[in-house]
Amino acid sequence: MSEEIIKAEGLTKIFNGNLVAVDHINFSVKAGEVFGFLGPNGAGKTTTINMLITVLKPTEGTAYILGNDISKQNTEVRNVIGVVPQEYTADEDLTGYENIILCADLYGIPRNVSKKRALELLQLVELIEFKDKRVQTYSGGMRRRLELACGLINRPKLLFLDEPTLGLDVQTRAATWNYVRMLKKEYGMTLFLTTHYLEEADALCDRIAIIDHGKIVVIGTPEELKNSLGGDIITLSIKQNVDITNLVKKIEHVKEVKKENDSYIIKTGNGEVTAPLIIEALRKEGYVVTKLSLTKPTLNEVYLHYTGKSMRDAADESAESVMARRIAMGRARH
Repeated sequence: MSEEIIKAEGLTKIFNGNLVAVDHINFSVKAGEVFGFLGPNGAGKTTTINMLITVLKPTEGTAYILGNDISKQNTEVRNVIGVVPQEYTADEDLTGYENIILCADLYGIPRNVSKKRALELLQLVELIEFKDKRVQTYSGGMRRRLELACGLINRPKLLFLDEPTLGLDVQTRAATWNYVRMLKKEYGMTLFLTTHYLEEADALCDRIAIIDHGKIVVIGTPEELKNSLGGDIITLSIKQNVDITNLVKKIEHVKEVKKENDSYIIKTGNGEVTAPLIIEALRKEGYVVTKLSLTKPTLNEVYLHYTGKSMRDAADESAESVMARRIAMGRARH
């Protein structure tokens, strides 16, 4: 996994001269990994993908896909990538099979090749028995699987998935996750995935870039990002109305103690080891523990740490930001 499939250098997109959607980002994606862009709607995820797939031209900077400059070698880039967009793009009046053949035609794939591939892909995404049904009869999950099949028709070395499970039910989302894992494991495919679902990024991605207001704030594996917070969190309460902060700070493995109302928030490198030590130290001093809980860092806590807000708060803020941008862009046109 040493080969760089994507290398972005100062990649920037500014709309109407003042709306900065993507702000001088740098990152690389290695061969065979699932690389995730995690952030709320409006953070710059889709704009980044649209530049990488050569739909949008960067305002500044550039990126290379398998050595091809996205700004100067559009055709070469498009020949090695597949795209599963956020929106459904299949023609509802055509059958699933006909939609895949149409995508193959757009890539210039000969019909004697595309017909065979289309059937193989329909089998892969478990739509073979619905291949002659019009897409207008498909459920949301079936449409998402068809989009995946269309994105694979040219046998890409790199597949872009823009919010692949947006709006899907839990069962269909889990099935989509399985397809992503299969593409990596069985085909060694490199995948670039955007999402605002924390659990999705945690479950699927080898590395994650957290993007906020068009800037990448941190990149790492899910475990690296969680470990960067400094360890596990122990929440403790005692019966007595006294401050035990200084006592707890002296206990081995304790990194930080904060008192919040009647509870103590304790940061430690290894909660399973530290919790019994805390209980024993307090018992020796005559204190009675009334509550103790241990939690592992989550991606939401990581997001909160690096951006100063939770993903839910960021989503609310981004919704307002997107609306403001649309109003500003509408004014700019008049």
